[in-house]
Amino acid sequence: MELLLKQNIEHLGRIGDVVKVKSGYARNYLLPRGLAVMVTKSNLAAIEQARAAALAEEQQRVAAMKELAQKVGEASVTIEGRASAEGHLFGSVTAGNIAAALREKGIPVEDKQVRLAQPLKQVGVYDVVVHLHATVEVNCKVWVVQQKTA
Repeated sequence: MELLLKQNIEHLGRIGDVVKVKSGYARNYLLPRGLAVMVTKSNLAAIEQARAAALAEEQQRVAAMKELAQKVGEASVTIEGRASAEGHLFGSVTAGNIAAALREKGIPVEDKQVRLAQPLKQVGVYDVVVHLHATVEVNCKVWVVQQKTA
């Protein structure tokens, strides 16, 4: 059965795509939830308008993310932690810690956007990847320093 998608559906297609699916999937899931419609001339025209609007919105979002990426790239974050004499942290610095430090500087970043292969466990300077959008990634400099004793 061929259907016209009204929304982006992961592993199936994007808005406006004509997809071929099993009839049960169409009848029981896609059509009742309003995710797809039958392929007709009027539906094609309506979906094209929706696709154009979605494309314009996506371009605006990408432009905003590029501006944010520039701010993130210019920022550097310092995180203090208790460490041994050799520089090994007693805890670790996680993506949540880095995101919180960026938010304190006025840069709206979510925890899941900060990509760490593993938590940082040594004192030092690190380049951490911040994934803002599918097409926008930027490196942020993170300084992990020993906490000053009071």
